[in-house]
Amino acid sequence: MTTTNDTPRGQLAALVRELAVVHGEVTLASGLTSDFYVDMRRATLHHAAAPLIGHVMLDMLEEAGLGPEEVDAVGGLTMGADPVATAMLHAAASRGLELDAFVVRKESKSHGMRRRIEGPDVAGRRVVVLEDTSTTGGSPLTAIEALRGAGAQVLAVAVVVDRDTGAREAIEKTGVPYHAALGLADLGLS
Repeated sequence: MTTTNDTPRGQLAALVRELAVVHGEVTLASGLTSDFYVDMRRATLHHAAAPLIGHVMLDMLEEAGLGPEEVDAVGGLTMGADPVATAMLHAAASRGLELDAFVVRKESKSHGMRRRIEGPDVAGRRVVVLEDTSTTGGSPLTAIEALRGAGAQVLAVAVVVDRDTGAREAIEKTGVPYHAALGLADLGLS
């Protein structure tokens, strides 16, 4: 378990190891097989891990030059990105900062406002695309396309856990910077 002397990032890594790493053969969304799975919803929806995720992600982006003065909103493709965006929104508010969140649907609703991107309007706004864990980068790439189509300026992609299986390369190939708070080594999986 974590100690009070750990950094927030160290505390988060310990919680993700404890809560979200599941050992055993699994087929990932990408079709690849793995002998472990990082079930991030077990962390992103946990009372202790979620607040840490918000603060660690804010700190990581600020260190990358994407602080509160540069980013207007965060979010990504539902469902993995949703609790990460909410954690960041609350962490920012606890620091007296303004940061909106949004949700990108896989497709536009067929009723109501027929929106693909929920939350405050992203047109003309500077956004960071989020994901809880990324394997191929498919979800963030889908979100980038939808956000650009809605008139947002996509500054970066930020993930909590990078599986080091090609997501970084796929996203950076599009010219969008990629940032990860934790890698497999942080989780004792490399």
